[in-house]
Amino acid sequence: MNYKFFNTIAFKLTLWFTGIFTICAGFAFVLFYFLATQTIQAQVDQELMDNASKFSAVIHRNGLMGARELAVVEAQAAGEKVIFFRLLYPTGEVVASSHMSYWKQVHVSKEALQTLVLKNNPVFETIFIPSTRQKARILYSFVATNAILQTGIVMDFPAKFLSAFKKVFIAAMGFIIIFSAVSGWLLIRKALSGVETITGTAQNITGTSLEKRVEVSGNKDELDHLAITFNAMLDRIEELVKNIREMSDNIAHDLKTPIARIRGFAELSLIHEENMEDYRAMASNTIEESDRLLDMINTMLVISRAEAGEGEFEFKRTDLSRMIKSACELFAPLAEDKNIEFNQTIEDRILIVADIKMLQRAFSNLLDNAIKYTPENGRINVIVFTENHYITIKIEDTGIGIALEDIEKIFQRFYRTESSRTSAGTGLGLSLARTIVAEHKGDVLVKSCPGKGSVFVMTLPYHNPGVI
Repeated sequence: MNYKFFNTIAFKLTLWFTGIFTICAGFAFVLFYFLATQTIQAQVDQELMDNASKFSAVIHRNGLMGARELAVVEAQAAGEKVIFFRLLYPTGEVVASSHMSYWKQVHVSKEALQTLVLKNNPVFETIFIPSTRQKARILYSFVATNAILQTGIVMDFPAKFLSAFKKVFIAAMGFIIIFSAVSGWLLIRKALSGVETITGTAQNITGTSLEKRVEVSGNKDELDHLAITFNAMLDRIEELVKNIREMSDNIAHDLKTPIARIRGFAELSLIHEENMEDYRAMASNTIEESDRLLDMINTMLVISRAEAGEGEFEFKRTDLSRMIKSACELFAPLAEDKNIEFNQTIEDRILIVADIKMLQRAFSNLLDNAIKYTPENGRINVIVFTENHYITIKIEDTGIGIALEDIEKIFQRFYRTESSRTSAGTGLGLSLARTIVAEHKGDVLVKSCPGKGSVFVMTLPYHNPGVI
């Protein structure tokens, strides 16, 4: 369970949320700490500079004696443990100072004096006093031509303030981490609740129960889009499963008849003592039924391989007009037997790069269906022409027609309408025709009116750019 929990998206997002929130809060605290430190130091420096200004004014009025008295008075007023004053010559020799018992470890910095003399600008230092474990801010500044003031102030209040700030920072960071983790977990769990719903729906779906769907919240967010997509996928899967079941039933039905006949012929040959002619007739019927089965299986293989992109098509430049005319000549006697008027309007020399044998098979299937389902004294028109870089092949008939709900279904493998079940066939012809034409980057469409006839339209790209 721990392994699964630590690998959940909710845990990972919570970890990221907490980390980013903590880093941002920490950066804000550090920035505030830096600004507070700089502000406090600037205030202390300004206080030291104000003291230096006082000493400079007193020296100009009363000389060094007045400065000595001011050093003692100012130190006593502020507290001798808080501030000190020391007057120096540029050489570093002490002229006067306040009471220095508390500040005896603070010496005169030769480096600071040299910098002050060279640049003539006030020099600040921050030092650590070991005996008191406190920091002090020291100023070196000229208060007269030959007098330097060294003054320092204990950083007691700033140190306490910054120490309290650190404690508040640690406590606040702990609270922020806990708060961000809990709030992040709750928000992320709320946001991912839709994913759990989809997961639960997917787990409840089985091969025999595909009717369940994910509820759409109506928020029109990413999860709603995921739920809609998931439901559409389930609809498609359910339709595919239904088609597979129907196709399986049709396959079983179409395979049952020839196999039963073959078995019947075999039984007759075992039971009856027939003459040689009868045996030859039975063998001929067996071969015929076997060929029918093989043709059905080969057709299924052609369709499956073509749909999988593995079709064995040989594209060559050929005369499509000649192929269609030859096919019409082959089927003309069948039309004459039913007294069907057979009209042909075929444009000459339509050259195309194609697998002409496959296209002939597709066209023959369409023409065979037209003759098969057109009653006696009917009419069939074959029209072939080119227009807008496309070749159009129309087969019009005055047959039984196709119901509107069956228009697209007739191109499914093994699908046969109720009106066509009385005629011989496997239900693969139209599926094969559309598959072959699709391999040539074309399509097969149909318009039909029950009882009045149908029009099958095969379109092919004239220059066939997809296969050249």
